[in-house]
Amino acid sequence: MYKNKNKDGTLNLCGPKIKELRLSLKPAVSQRMLADQLQLIGTDLDKNAVQKIESGKRFVTDIEVVAFAEVFHITTDELLKK
Repeated sequence: MYKNKNKDGTLNLCGPKIKELRLSLKPAVSQRMLADQLQLIGTDLDKNAVQKIESGKRFVTDIEVVAFAEVFHITTDELLKK
């Protein structure tokens, strides 16, 4: 049976990159602050969803990928590169 998981068992490709980008901001922002920024642009994610995405325990929709890219001022391609 086919499963939508990476070889390491995670459920998305962009979680580690999102965490890296969040922590690289000066000053670094918390998961709650990132969720707040996403909500300001109309994407309804809370701190728990951000945590699950970063740890690979939650799928990310294409709408959410676009929102993360917008918040970080990068392209969606940059967000999805390993």
